[in-house]
Amino acid sequence: MSEPTLDVAGLGNALVDVLSFEDDDFVVRHELLRGAAMMVDMERSEAVYADMGPTIETSGGSAANTIAGLASFGSRTGFIGRVHDDELGRAFQHDLQSLGVRFTARPTTDGAPTGRCLVIVAPDAERTLCTYLGCAAELGNDDLDLSLVSDAAITYVEGYLWDQPPAMEAIRRALTAARDADRMVAMTLSDPFCVDRHRDDFRELLDDQIDVLFANEEEIRSLFEVATFDEALQAVRGRCDIAVLTRGASGSVIVTNGDVHVVDAVPVDDLVDTTGAGDLFAAGFLHGLARGDSLPLCGELGSLAAAEAISHLGPRPMVSLADLSATRLS
Repeated sequence: MSEPTLDVAGLGNALVDVLSFEDDDFVVRHELLRGAAMMVDMERSEAVYADMGPTIETSGGSAANTIAGLASFGSRTGFIGRVHDDELGRAFQHDLQSLGVRFTARPTTDGAPTGRCLVIVAPDAERTLCTYLGCAAELGNDDLDLSLVSDAAITYVEGYLWDQPPAMEAIRRALTAARDADRMVAMTLSDPFCVDRHRDDFRELLDDQIDVLFANEEEIRSLFEVATFDEALQAVRGRCDIAVLTRGASGSVIVTNGDVHVVDAVPVDDLVDTTGAGDLFAAGFLHGLARGDSLPLCGELGSLAAAEAISHLGPRPMVSLADLSATRLS
């Protein structure tokens, strides 16, 4: 098999994030799930948007944020997702391609518009997500560019995709292509409610398809239906090559069959918005993994990227992560 020409190819929902600062009454008033993500239809999305204060729009989507972070580190990247030929879709495509990401999707010209995620940022920086997937919900086999998968050392997928049956089929096809090309597969569980909906599928994937798993404390406890983090750590050990478990300000724990590495979080002076923290942690970790760094150093790169993400509004880096890591970890 030829050497990969990409470090990481991501598969995920192509979304544009619309962010605003709101108080907790806003979340209660619109019956949203504080600190979690919920899927809504176009009508409800429009109602929430109409009640939001001043907003900032930025290209988002979990896996796409990770790919943008990887590009900022200098990794060679590609992305597979579905956008419409509309203003948001063109902005999303431009934003990724301007970073040097291989994004070859042909925008749709009929049907649903480009998806958007309304991000409500609370005074304590906790974010609540209200997502209308739009055409991202129609991601299927026709949207796959399997050359990106076979060209990438690591294929990275987001758990949110399992909410759409056509996407589930496409992802399984992509994972098979990665295996056939003797490449690694990484996955993020995305959200504890997502885990609740697809627990059996995720456990099956973990045993058969996934080399590297990313999960936060709530997600990993939900996956194994246990009460404590320590129980979840023991349950995931040996189920995949590497499990990367993030714990917010308490840092992260990297679990292999033989070792456990504890990595401190990088402190920030001003916590602004936790949107994208997990996505950017995955970016730093995968950047290190693709270039052969030790697992503790991969975790340090993840912590550094996550700290940068939560120091400003929006999920994507505002400075070069390559420069930041060269300065902070030299």
